[in-house]
Amino acid sequence: MVGAALARLRAAGIVIEAAETNAAGDATQIAREAYRRGCRKFLAVGGDGTSYEIVNGLFPESGVEVSGGRSQGVLGDEDERIPTLGFLPLGTGNSFLRDFSERNAPDHGLEHAMRAIEARRSRACDVFRLVHSDGVIHYINLLSVGFAADVAMLRHRRFQGLGQFGYLLSIFLCLARLNRRPFPMRVDGQGEFDARRCLFLTFNNSKFTGGTMMIAPDAVTDDGLIEYVRWGSIGRLGLIRNLPRLYDGTHTRHALAERHATRQVEFRLEEPVDLMVDGEVLTLHCERIDVLPSALRVMV
Repeated sequence: MVGAALARLRAAGIVIEAAETNAAGDATQIAREAYRRGCRKFLAVGGDGTSYEIVNGLFPESGVEVSGGRSQGVLGDEDERIPTLGFLPLGTGNSFLRDFSERNAPDHGLEHAMRAIEARRSRACDVFRLVHSDGVIHYINLLSVGFAADVAMLRHRRFQGLGQFGYLLSIFLCLARLNRRPFPMRVDGQGEFDARRCLFLTFNNSKFTGGTMMIAPDAVTDDGLIEYVRWGSIGRLGLIRNLPRLYDGTHTRHALAERHATRQVEFRLEEPVDLMVDGEVLTLHCERIDVLPSALRVMV
């Protein structure tokens, strides 16, 4: 399928230099080296994790900086530093693309993405930067801590080889434990740090996660804002009853839920926490999330 897709793009006059990855982190290194050589257009063949690696190869190579928690202005389309990222959604998860068209459902996503590339159609996209105790990562979809990250990390550590059954088993075990806990944070430097116990926190650039779960229905990918969604200390039965609401976005109307659009998030965590970011699971001591407005162009 990959070969046929690339052949079609080349037939449309698009010059493609293919590079294969063999291990985690390869796409980051390939993108970084290509950017340094002067390449500005990239194509992610895979899922959200592939595009995540490429984005982390492009930034901070692009030279976009954040100072005092705010990016140094909005880059113009003509800025030669701005990279462009296209997608061939052939991975297990392609949540980011769903924001741009209903045609990006699993059975239509590849065709829509191909047409966008052939038409050279692109639009501005914000990039989020997480500063943690050991460095920096960048992402374009979402970062979450709490229940969803717990499920993803448990599956990664113990049930990776069990496929969908491993995912369901991880959900069941995390539901049994239901570890509602505080992640002290505040938005835009205002007020005291919020240390209330919660089920999850998620910091979003786009609406969807897990393919079809609309975790942040109000997120906009080019508004220069972090869409922050919090679900408070809900119980097991309440969570089970309200799970369908995570798929249509109405969970944000729940009495224990809240959302904010903000430019910066600060954390005051005592130790590293498990998190899920653009299809990857990591354990990091988070310090701050900033926005780099319109720092990337995406072909959608």
